[in-house]
Amino acid sequence: MFKFENPDLLFLLWVLLLQAFLLWVYWDWRRRTLKRLGSPALAQRLLLGFSGKRFWLKNVLFGLSLGLLVVAIANPRRAVTREPKDQQGADILLALDISQSMLAKDVSPSRLEQAKTFAQNLVQALEGERIGLIFFAGDAFPQMPLSTDYDALIMFIRNAGPEFIADQGTAAVSAIELTSRMFESNSPAGRGLVIISDGENHGEAVVPQARKARSDGLVIHTVSVGETAGANIPLKTGGYKRDGMGQVVRTKANPAFLSELAKAGGGDAFDAGKGASEVKALVKELNRLQKTSVEAKAYTDYILYFQWLLLPCLLFLMAEQVLWWRKKGA
Repeated sequence: MFKFENPDLLFLLWVLLLQAFLLWVYWDWRRRTLKRLGSPALAQRLLLGFSGKRFWLKNVLFGLSLGLLVVAIANPRRAVTREPKDQQGADILLALDISQSMLAKDVSPSRLEQAKTFAQNLVQALEGERIGLIFFAGDAFPQMPLSTDYDALIMFIRNAGPEFIADQGTAAVSAIELTSRMFESNSPAGRGLVIISDGENHGEAVVPQARKARSDGLVIHTVSVGETAGANIPLKTGGYKRDGMGQVVRTKANPAFLSELAKAGGGDAFDAGKGASEVKALVKELNRLQKTSVEAKAYTDYILYFQWLLLPCLLFLMAEQVLWWRKKGA
């Protein structure tokens, strides 16, 4: 289907009517002025070398270039539906910790930003898999169901922050419990869960829940962020988070616990601080999951035509500039 991306800009074509009106007013004034002279010979001498044809040709070229420019910036395009081929893939959920402790800056630029960078790189490396997204802190909620829409997934990851969940804390057990509702019960695809967290304050119920999930066919991998030395938690209003006694809260990452959690879930533990090498190692483990046919959704692509309008627009402008008012030899 042929459409304009910015159809409102087509109203600028009214400028062409304004140009035509002003030219008509000028030409009528010129005709009446010359008529008052009463002598065609005198008028001819005063307008020596003037070419009416060149005058109108220059203005027509300018009007055409202006019209083409307006249509070009309105961006004419044609929508084309692409039908991608089905792929073989597994079902993978990313559980991103967005608790306030993830704002700590013991790693640069912060635990949360490092976790989001790792998650985005992982999504790009897992093309072909169905991927879903979970945010968790004191509770967990699904941010995006299993899908092959990687652009939307990356957008949600980039916008993640503690303000998404009012109930603060770190309860990965809620994220594990949530997976049972997000996976399709009748799907033969392998199931993987990647928990990206600083490992702090998960609670004792997480490891037994991970073992239960493993018995149900879920493989859990963990990715740790932050340093064990710990750091204060900065606030947007300035200063640092304090407890009920007024003391500054110090958060310490717990990669040992995340390693225990991954072992209970039948997976491996990784370190986000190691960057691309850990992403590659995690992808290798996730590729061990059983594959099944993944139906890739059709998407709309656009064929743009503005460049075919800008080229003649430029040529008409160049011709209008080099065209003289005066007749040859005048």
